[in-house]
Amino acid sequence: MFAYLTAVGQSQYDETVTQLEHARQTAALAEADGYDQPAQVAALLHDIGHLLLDEHDAHRDFLVEDLHHEIVGARYLTRWFGPDLGAPAALHVKAKRYLVATDPAYANSLSEASTRSLRVQGGPMTGKEVDDFLRLQHADLALALRRWDDNAKRVNVAVPELGHWRPAVCRCVRACLES
Repeated sequence: MFAYLTAVGQSQYDETVTQLEHARQTAALAEADGYDQPAQVAALLHDIGHLLLDEHDAHRDFLVEDLHHEIVGARYLTRWFGPDLGAPAALHVKAKRYLVATDPAYANSLSEASTRSLRVQGGPMTGKEVDDFLRLQHADLALALRRWDDNAKRVNVAVPELGHWRPAVCRCVRACLES
């Protein structure tokens, strides 16, 4: 998995960072906020669906059609890491829709890529969708993940190398396989 992330993660995530840089920055933000290793691994791998779908900024149709990278990624993560890692990845797009619907300042803070993707992902949630989202088991972690995701698009940020999370990834896989 680390070789795959290293190779395929060199594609551009958006106008500023590669997929791998984005993943590392997201995980580093989770770690800096004091979240446990499963949350850090969820942050590291939350966009793996983009990689599995070969969905990146170099393609002309990137963010033109919603390929549901969050669902593709969540299926992969749930299989190997369990639902506690898969669910936040599945919900991080809904978390963006929730935040846009409930926090006007949030919508104004989105990057160009996030603003484009919001349009194809359904736009802001309705009132009923907001209520339903808040009742979901992993909504709180998904909201934290969304904030890390939005802040993990910075150029030349010093964060740990990918290997920093290898022990955590291995522990999470092992825990899932043993359960």
